[in-house]
Amino acid sequence: MKSGLTLGIETSCDETAAAVIKEGREILSNVVLSQVDIHRKYGGVVPEVASRHHIEAVFPVIHEAFQQAGTDLKDMEVIAVTYGPGLVGSLLVGVAAAKAMAYAAGKPLVGVNHIEGHIYANFLTGKEIRPPLVCLTVSGGHTDLLVIPRLGEYEILGRTRDDAAGEAFDKVARTLGLPYPGGPQIERLAQGGDPGAVEFPRGLLDGETYDFSFSGLKTAALNYLNEAKQKGKEVPLADFAASFQWAIIDVLTQKLLAAAEEYRVEQVILSGGVAANKTFREHVQAQAAARGMELLYPPVHLCTDNAAMIGSAGYFRYLAGQRSDYSLNAVANLRLGE
Repeated sequence: MKSGLTLGIETSCDETAAAVIKEGREILSNVVLSQVDIHRKYGGVVPEVASRHHIEAVFPVIHEAFQQAGTDLKDMEVIAVTYGPGLVGSLLVGVAAAKAMAYAAGKPLVGVNHIEGHIYANFLTGKEIRPPLVCLTVSGGHTDLLVIPRLGEYEILGRTRDDAAGEAFDKVARTLGLPYPGGPQIERLAQGGDPGAVEFPRGLLDGETYDFSFSGLKTAALNYLNEAKQKGKEVPLADFAASFQWAIIDVLTQKLLAAAEEYRVEQVILSGGVAANKTFREHVQAQAAARGMELLYPPVHLCTDNAAMIGSAGYFRYLAGQRSDYSLNAVANLRLGE
């Protein structure tokens, strides 16, 4: 049946999500059940707890997605599911649910890389995507810089060698006693602060690599806080947060635009949870415009993990003739192109 409808399922970390997408670009429903409140008391995601809650939530969330879209399983043309990267226990829940539904209804199954899903969130904005382009995907677990010569093809230019940008935000926020997730908390704290108040290091900003490193920045920030505590000094938190945030934004922006200039692209794309940071988006927007480039990024609710992006990516993979069989399994460390 050529309905153009895709059921997308996402359970890679601590959000149980399902969506119904029409022809890869129109959201009919996008249901996200977050576990943030559950994991907040632990200061981060506990994998075993996350997978248990996915088991309880996955089919009710899928049912809600069908209800909101006014559709049912029989109406779907294809079922798309995240199979990596992510927490293996969480991934397995979504993969098992998708395989069961595809088998029961006789529907095609397409496994989707979570990072590719974040990229395809931009297809849900209604704007035209024109490869070749350079994309930066930044989240709690990933910091990937890549060039996309054609849709569905990816050349990795750089990755983080240690902490991802979002992970650095989370760890410093936890030290400050801020609730999880840390990125939005740091962003709020930084409002009105002086981004030049504290001189933080910029890792691997030497022009010789597109890789990232935020471990040194994280350590410098923690040492700054510990030293102030030992000396009984009060830390101006707004200035500290603004300086820390700016150190990350500066590195991300410089590398993204250097790659865009090297590959002579007209469009650059942001994706992932950190792309929701308003200061980051506005800075990249200004820098890209000054170079005659167009910046694309999803709305905030599509920056964080969701199933609409998985449905979009899965539909276009389906149109390209790609299918997954019932041996599809979770791959915790999956990389683009694999």
